[in-house]
Amino acid sequence: MAITDKIYVKNHRQLASQLDTSFPKGAFSGATLDVLFSGDGIAKLDEASRDRVLEFAEDFLDCDCQSHPHCGCPERKFIAYLLELRAEGLGPDAIVDVMGDDYMLYAYPGDVLSFLDDSVRTLEAAERLADVDGRRDVGGELGRRRRQLSR
Repeated sequence: MAITDKIYVKNHRQLASQLDTSFPKGAFSGATLDVLFSGDGIAKLDEASRDRVLEFAEDFLDCDCQSHPHCGCPERKFIAYLLELRAEGLGPDAIVDVMGDDYMLYAYPGDVLSFLDDSVRTLEAAERLADVDGRRDVGGELGRRRRQLSR
């Protein structure tokens, strides 16, 4: 299961009440994206919630794909966001706090820790494959990124 399947909308009940509709708690669920990012949905939210939803849309939903926002771009951008927070030295608890402050999202720190551990292991495997293939430059870059996440 992808980490984006374990990212949830904070204050879900409050938002559902403001929108006067139900939608899944999963932030990257297709139905959630449709409800929150339709023109009518955003207009019904209070100012603070609307600001966070718009920031999320600007940072993760900005692509030119025909199947937007169900194209996979939002998930890939969010994963890059999580990895960047880790590379800045934040641990799982701090990452959860930051995503809550930035976008009104939450996750369980254990899920974030598992995602980060899997990311390190994937980079480790890719680094070894690059070395076996004689691609020392690629292996070196992968190693640098792995070390950033391992701190």
